[in-house]
Amino acid sequence: LKLTDKHEWVKVEGGIGTVGISNYAQEALGDVVYCGLPEVGQRLEQMEEFGALESVKAASELYSPITGEVTEINTELAENPGLVNKACYAEG
Repeated sequence: LKLTDKHEWVKVEGGIGTVGISNYAQEALGDVVYCGLPEVGQRLEQMEEFGALESVKAASELYSPITGEVTEINTELAENPGLVNKACYAEG
């Protein structure tokens, strides 16, 4: 697991990277109420903004920790953005 200075993380397995935010970031945001995520197929450059999280306290942009193409997104976050707070290194 590698972390950026903006508190995003990436875990690469078999050439596919999974991206999320750190526990520190989700605690600082508070209860997440909205997740804006990229589209499948979107190309991202390292540290390019690709989405946003909104909470009851603040909003925060998301930055890609790596360069690559989005092959899948966590669709559960649209219906249940609180997963970011419950399991930021797993389902969220």
